[in-house]
Amino acid sequence: MPDPAPSAPEASYPYSGPPALRRPIEDALRRVVDPEVALSIVDVGLVYGVAVDDARVHVRVTMTSAACPVADWIVDELRAELSRVVGPQRSIEAELVWEPPWSTERMSARAKAFMGW
Repeated sequence: MPDPAPSAPEASYPYSGPPALRRPIEDALRRVVDPEVALSIVDVGLVYGVAVDDARVHVRVTMTSAACPVADWIVDELRAELSRVVGPQRSIEAELVWEPPWSTERMSARAKAFMGW
């Protein structure tokens, strides 16, 4: 019997919503790359939470610093990737939050290894 395909690492943020959308949303967020570090916003630990209902997808996201020069670009990419997954029936809301402050502890093991930590 063949080995099952490896699964994606467990998301590091809370998710509430339809179970069938959890993986497609996770995959969409992993396609959003922070261009300053060349890693997904999930691996960097920028996603603080996702809530999905019939009308919207609400994502709480942060940046590594308040002066992040690519914040608007990341939010635009997040919206574009999620729109491809959930379609036009749901609005995409990206809430930029600063509490708790981002720290390197939020990074995945993969991100830390990539950074040589």
